Amino acid sequence: MNCLKTQSFRHADRVTKKSGYQTIYKQGVRRNSQFFTIITCGNTLGRKRLGITVTKKAGNAVKRNRIKRLVREFFRLNRSLFPQSHDILVMARKNMPPLTYRDVCKELTKLFGREAGR
Repeated sequence: MNCLKTQSFRHADRVTKKSGYQTIYKQGVRRNSQFFTIITCGNTLGRKRLGITVTKKAGNAVKRNRIKRLVREFFRLNRSLFPQSHDILVMARKNMPPLTYRDVCKELTKLFGREAGR
């Protein structure tokens, strides 16, 4: 049962307020890849939080929601890659082709590997 709690994606693990997103945009460190831009910013909460931004330029609602689901799943299963006590904002780039979960894993693992190796 404890394993399920560590792999869940609870409300407390999300960046939810506009002010939180604005702080990340202003103070965060940006990294880019072919399909995503990530911004990481320290927080005082002691936990990792995820925010996802997918604009209409990325596609219709079905495509945008799929991208968000894939990123949330990556976060849920790969928490160890994310820095502790940080807010992470993942932004999808425009005109993105249909991605598989494997594509998302490859891109984000590469981005967070660079982040850790800074």
